Amino acid sequence: MAIPDDRRYSKEHEWALVEESGTVLIGISEFAQAELGDVVYVELPKVGTQVTQGGPIGEIESVKAVSDLFSPVSGEIVEVNEGVKANPELVNESPYENGWLVRIKPDDPAQLDTLLDATQYGALTA
Repeated sequence: MAIPDDRRYSKEHEWALVEESGTVLIGISEFAQAELGDVVYVELPKVGTQVTQGGPIGEIESVKAVSDLFSPVSGEIVEVNEGVKANPELVNESPYENGWLVRIKPDDPAQLDTLLDATQYGALTA
């Protein structure tokens, strides 16, 4: 699976995509969902929650394990993907599109520069 080069990646396997509005869409990588196996439950924060870079933003539960989700940037949660809460399998089926998790209004967009690019992330998961 090709790693999209339009976003940045954390070492914890979250991705961050800067949108035209300046908000940052967050999800987990193809690698992460494959490692987890079938996702059965996703716990996400409420809209308005302040999160910090590297801090927890929820949990993802699969048939194999429960894993923490971490925020790649600090900011305010402005939207939660209700579709994933209702249909957690979207994370497996479409991790880079329909399976996104939260949208964040970043405090400092420069934090994205501390994340890995697609090439670096590919080397991490090789």
